[in-house]
Parts: sequence; structure tokens; C-alpha cells
Amino acid sequence: MTLDPKESTGNSLSAGLCIAVLSSFVNGSTFVLQKKGILQAQKRVVLGQVGNFLAYNMAPAALVTPLGALGVPFGSLLASYMLQENLNVLGKLGCVLSCAGAAVLIIHAPKSENVSSRMELEEKLGDPVFLGYLCVILLLLLLLILWVAPVHGPTNIMVYSTICSLLGSFTVPSSKGLGLAAQDVFTGDPSNQRALCLLGLLLVTLASSVLIQFTYINKALEHFDSSVFGAVYYVTFTTLVTLATAILFREWSDVGAVDCLGMLCGFVTVSVGIVLLQVFKEFTWSWNDVKKAPRKKD
Repeated sequence: MTLDPKESTGNSLSAGLCIAVLSSFVNGSTFVLQKKGILQAQKRVVLGQVGNFLAYNMAPAALVTPLGALGVPFGSLLASYMLQENLNVLGKLGCVLSCAGAAVLIIHAPKSENVSSRMELEEKLGDPVFLGYLCVILLLLLLLILWVAPVHGPTNIMVYSTICSLLGSFTVPSSKGLGLAAQDVFTGDPSNQRALCLLGLLLVTLASSVLIQFTYINKALEHFDSSVFGAVYYVTFTTLVTLATAILFREWSDVGAVDCLGMLCGFVTVSVGIVLLQVFKEFTWSWNDVKKAPRKKD
């Protein structure tokens, strides 16, 4: 009995979607558990990376990357319960908007992938358009790291945020490519030596990018409020990663104009929700303040 390819793709997409949502919940809850002393930082990072790796290899990156925002409202709700942190009316509205935007993203995201094997991946990696994009990214990273960051990094939040987001152009495609390369490494195929080389290259790229990302995230948290940085980082990271995976994996080739518009609206909705939840969390507004009607002046 053979499995229908469409049914297999649907099962893989559903599994990837579930893992992406679960990974977001894990990432959001582990910050709270870390503050409570239940979970160490190293374990938090490992759990998040394993979940992201599985999700990126089972669903389109254009769907998985924006859903990472679900960890923010979930973590805020958990923190208000476990840590007794204040969640004002704007924060609650941000949670609703983030979940609503995520639902729109799920509905309109690409449902299939155009790269499903190592050979296709190697062909895409050698595409002149993608190579040109990587050259631009590398030049921007060198410019930002060597010249801009030492001078303007501590005073401009966009410098560190842009560096970490540009590195996402390497981390996410590497995570997705590792799964494709690993399929051929252990099959005994004559070309598995080439697959092993590709696997090693992707591992080195992923490890280097993640280490540099952590370095500049820590620098950003030393100089800026974590809530503001988290909101800015989400928007820039999602935008640049979606662009990189669209160029490499061509996930948008079968997406119509309506779905593209739906994805854009969903992304904007999630971004607004994250900003309300993170940037305005110190406001002391409550439902009672909202209900108060201004008195009419005589």
C-alpha cells in the first residue's frame, strides 16, 4: 500500500505546524521557567533549537518563522500567572492580535515546498540569484560588525537587531538544509560522501551563525530594554529570513496574490500585537480606565 503524495505532504505540513506552535510555546515558557529557577539557560536554548530544527524540516519556512511570535503572548500569560507580572489591557489586546495574526498566517501560508531532496538543494544553493543575495548579506554583516557596531551599536537599537536578523539568513536555511542532507548520509548511496560534505558545511554555518547571534543579542540586552529589542528583532528577523528562504527554496512560487496579501496582513497583525505586548507592558492601564468616559465640559 503506497501513500498518496498529497496526503503525505498534508501530514508533514500538519506535523510541522504542530511542532512550530509547540516550539513557540516552549520558547515562551522556558524564559519563565528559567526565572523561576526550574530550567537552566543552556537547556532552554537546546529545547528551542531542537523544536525549530524539526519544524523547519517539516513545513515551509515562510510558515514556521512568523509563528515564532506565539511564544511571546504565551510567555506573558504564563509570567502573569507564575511570576505575578502585570499584564495590562494593551498586553491582553496584544495577545489577541498575535494569535489572530498567527491564524491568518496559517491559512494563507505556502502549503508545499519546492525543495524536497539534497540534489534540489545543491541546485538551489548554486543559483546565481541566491549567491548574489548571500554576497550582499556578507558585505552588510562585515560593514555592520567591523565599522558600524563598535561606534553606533550601543546607541542605535537597529544595529544589533539588523546583525542578528541578517545572520538568520544563514541559520534558518542551514537548519532546513541539514534535514535534506542527512537523508542521504545514512542511506549507503554512492553519493553519500558528497552529502556528508554538505552536511558538515551546513553544520559549521549553523553553529557559527548561532554563536554570533547570541553574542550580539547579549550585547543588545546590555544596552536596550529587552521588550523593545524583542519586538524590533521579531519584525526584522522574520522579514529577512522570509526573504532568504523565498529566494533559496522558492516557497512563494505557487502562492497567489490573495494569499500573499493575507500573509502580509497576518504578519502586520502579529507585529502590532508584539509591539503592544512588549513595548507598552509598563503602562498601568486597566479595563476600569477604558470604561471611564470623559466628562462633558459645560
